[in-house]
Amino acid sequence: MNILAVGAHPDDIEFGCAAILIKEIKKGNQVKLMVLSRGEAGSSGTPELREQESRRAAGLMGAAEIDFLDFGGDCHLRYLPENAFQVASQIRDFQPAVVLAPHTAENQHPDHSVVGKLVRDACRFARYAGLNALRSLPAHKVDHLFFYHITQHLHRPDIVVDISGVVDEWEAVMRCHQSQVGSMNYIDLQKIGARLLGLSIGTEYAAGLYTNDPIRVEHISDLTLSARRF
Repeated sequence: MNILAVGAHPDDIEFGCAAILIKEIKKGNQVKLMVLSRGEAGSSGTPELREQESRRAAGLMGAAEIDFLDFGGDCHLRYLPENAFQVASQIRDFQPAVVLAPHTAENQHPDHSVVGKLVRDACRFARYAGLNALRSLPAHKVDHLFFYHITQHLHRPDIVVDISGVVDEWEAVMRCHQSQVGSMNYIDLQKIGARLLGLSIGTEYAAGLYTNDPIRVEHISDLTLSARRF
């Protein structure tokens, strides 16, 4: 299975959903990362350094590749059809079954919600065979689009993934972003949030995802694991 993970900034994927991706890579699935800026507006680290950190993290995760798209830079990302077409072109090229993107809800950085909306639209545009802007590549249907939160842990996720077995690897991936973790204790923030979510489902650590569409099953008896603890 091909899985595409999209981030607005060089560290979004690593902080928000890297533990989930590490598990999928270990399972044998191919993961591609796509970042829509190089952190140009950040207070710490140059765009060149932050791209290097992301590439180091991608290698540590075992991702198949990482691409950077130019949408004008950090804080200049705009929710426009032409930007969604560019993302849709990448989707058609890679043909992922699953796409992960930042949640569309407004949060501490406006780029996050913008990218979530662009990816949501791009997943739909990738299906439309009649779009002239995408005619050079065959249409592709994404099976699942999931959203992740980056540094906010006060939301109840739709899907909870046990990440207890990969926490050390996840931390090593986050530590690749020394330009960011040196100024704020993001790693503890992420791990504490994952610990609380894990305890709520009876595991050590967990990560949450949010659905764009309902999850389809043949039988409710197919759902063999429960998150109900409280």
